[in-house]
Amino acid sequence: MTPAATQETDPLHEQRYRAVRSRDARFDGVFFTAVRTTGIYCRPSCPAVTPRSENVVFYRSSAAAHGAGFRACRRCRPDTVPGSPEWDHRADAVGRAVRLIRDGVVERDGVEGLAERLGYSSRQVHRMLTAELGVGPLALARGARAHTARILVETTALSMADVAHAAGFASVRQFNDTIREVYDTTPSALRARRTPGTAGGHLTLRLAVRRPFDGAGILQFLDDHAVPGLEAVRGGTYARLVRLPHGVGVVELTPADDHVVARLELADLRDTAVAVERARRLLDLDADPVAIDEVLAADPELADLVAEVPGMRLPGGFDGVEVAVRTVVGQQVSVAGARTVLGRLVAQEGDAVDLALASEHGLTRLFPSAEALAGLDPETLPMPRSRGRAVATLAAAVVAGDLDLSAGADRAATRAALVALPGIGPWTADYVLMRGLGDPDVLLSSDLVLRRELERRHVTAADAARWAPWRSYAGMHLWRAATRPERMPA
Repeated sequence: MTPAATQETDPLHEQRYRAVRSRDARFDGVFFTAVRTTGIYCRPSCPAVTPRSENVVFYRSSAAAHGAGFRACRRCRPDTVPGSPEWDHRADAVGRAVRLIRDGVVERDGVEGLAERLGYSSRQVHRMLTAELGVGPLALARGARAHTARILVETTALSMADVAHAAGFASVRQFNDTIREVYDTTPSALRARRTPGTAGGHLTLRLAVRRPFDGAGILQFLDDHAVPGLEAVRGGTYARLVRLPHGVGVVELTPADDHVVARLELADLRDTAVAVERARRLLDLDADPVAIDEVLAADPELADLVAEVPGMRLPGGFDGVEVAVRTVVGQQVSVAGARTVLGRLVAQEGDAVDLALASEHGLTRLFPSAEALAGLDPETLPMPRSRGRAVATLAAAVVAGDLDLSAGADRAATRAALVALPGIGPWTADYVLMRGLGDPDVLLSSDLVLRRELERRHVTAADAARWAPWRSYAGMHLWRAATRPERMPA
């Protein structure tokens, strides 16, 4: 396989071509199909006439297709597909880099900032990404900017200058040139197809989902664990206050069978892409449910559970520090008890927010930042003293740079740093990896409820190895089978 694409002589070429020929939507976002004779690239499920195999080139990312001179298909809109699940579950430097780029690190800190977080030189980061994806970090970030700009052009009434600024372009001219190059059209032509997407200052988007999608299940989980004042679930919709790189906002998510409607109110529209990416992580929208279910359903101990709830998602977190603090607070207490304590913490230490969409859901305060928690006397926190000290110590480690809980954190290093802190054991560290860092292969065998369920089914840790790399999802199925949602971890 060449760095940029698979050629017809590569064994993968025929496999991917078969997926294109059958218009298999499971591969949308996993790879992209470029057609030499038309100069267009598509998602595998594009309904257009299937091109001849010798005219097709496959790319691992839309940015690589852009870089090779191909333009996005106007019919199937390949830039709107879910992201490749590979980048969510991979723990190596390339997977971490892609997650950080999707979280806007290059836009905020440049390639040098990305390289510093990964622990490599910027030249090495460029080499690694180019070898696997065909393009470097700047091209990947540019593709993300183009996608954000298209969303804003087509769904808002913002001026083109404001769209360019919000999407992260240095100038309107750069914005215009990028839209022409990537989409073979002008911003004005995209605006002509605009659908109403703003109301009362809100931005409404449709987030793509791979099916099957257990939206009801993840919504129930979020409802069971909702912290008063910070988040709420009502009428099939989850809403929460969020702290973003350029300001605060409200994210409202309504799951459907094949998509999620997202309504955003942001203090700064430059945070649009980051808010969408973190919402996708929260609901695990880039997962490949078919691949996960196939592995788990092959085990007789899980087959019935998977059949009952196909497309189960792994609830994530909007912020790694928040997930870690919530996990520490929830140690050895019921979910209801943890919610009460966390509600008091938010009311006592969270910054007040006054946004229209927040008022609709009764949301009033943000989750306290690591800086705020690190500066507090643990004795003043509304929780047992030992737990308060653990929270303050964890926050101080984050502020000092000794603990990385970002999307691109090295999971093994983060786990080691967590268990080195007083008051944090293996269960807590593993739970933070699973939900805060999106690790799909964590089996919380030390969890009392899960351990009992494994024993009841006569499943050992060695037996559970056959569920890799999806042991986190197996654990969710077993938790659901063993206990009511309100008794699950916070």
